[in-house]
Amino acid sequence: MKRRKVLKWVSFLILFLILFIFVNNSVIFTKTRMDEPILLAHRGLAQTFDMDGITGETCTAERIYEPEHPYLENTIPSMKAAFDAGADIVEVDVHVTKDGEFAIFHDWTLDCRTDGKGTTRDYTMDELKQLDVGYGYTADNGNTFPFRGKGVGLMPTLDEVLSEFPEKSFLIHIKSNDRNEGIQLSKYLSKYSDDRFRNLSVYGGDEPIAALKEKLPKLRVMSKETLKSCLLPYLTAGWTGHVPSSCKNTQLHIPEKYAPFLWGFPDKFLNRMDRVNTRVFLVAGDGGWSEGFDTVQDLKRIPEKYNGGIWTNRIDVIAPFLDE
Repeated sequence: MKRRKVLKWVSFLILFLILFIFVNNSVIFTKTRMDEPILLAHRGLAQTFDMDGITGETCTAERIYEPEHPYLENTIPSMKAAFDAGADIVEVDVHVTKDGEFAIFHDWTLDCRTDGKGTTRDYTMDELKQLDVGYGYTADNGNTFPFRGKGVGLMPTLDEVLSEFPEKSFLIHIKSNDRNEGIQLSKYLSKYSDDRFRNLSVYGGDEPIAALKEKLPKLRVMSKETLKSCLLPYLTAGWTGHVPSSCKNTQLHIPEKYAPFLWGFPDKFLNRMDRVNTRVFLVAGDGGWSEGFDTVQDLKRIPEKYNGGIWTNRIDVIAPFLDE
């Protein structure tokens, strides 16, 4: 009789726990989110390319699709076009130059996209301004180069970008894992006000991001380490509604493949992250190669009425559809 009573109580507790988890994480009992999705344009409005079989050494400029617009990634015209098309945030890539500037450029070397050789660290910013950032693009295996000669002088500095778009939001990508680069960027950004920081986020290697966070604690940052320190504890305890302190004031890029495993995703999860000043962006696939939601067909994989961040390489394609 005593054993039966114990089993009864255990069964009751298990049922109560299951009910609690369901109620605490179900969209049914979540306040409706009324905002529009936040659209992040990767590298501005850029030329896209076949992702099949790419590696870290692939020259993607040599495999672009037939151009559908005249813009080159990480240039001020491409950023303006992205904002005009409906982007809320533009992602840009930064590299240090020989004279201590931060050049906006994606690749580790200049050889693929430009008529230069080596890295940005080998050149002053004035020298980089002489390069043609459209030199290496081809959609037909090198038979034609549609942007050759059209990208001379278009590699901007980070300061030029932030001055050109003083009210706009940017995600800055540090391409190295050099701690000193994080310190250098903190000094570079320290001239800006706290109000400007609200429109800036930075992601990159663990070392520079840790250094940057130490110097500028109010700045939203993200690295593999910050992602793990937030999401692993959340996966453990998030069913209770608890948000780890490590999730506060950061940024999360969540691959669509793993998003359904997050407690309360999407609405409750987004609400919880909003409360700790953290932005959430959904990226396509497993997040390995900056895949974006680039077609109307891609958007059908996003949860209905989702209004967190969406990562895209074709803001011109998806923004009009979302407006409709």
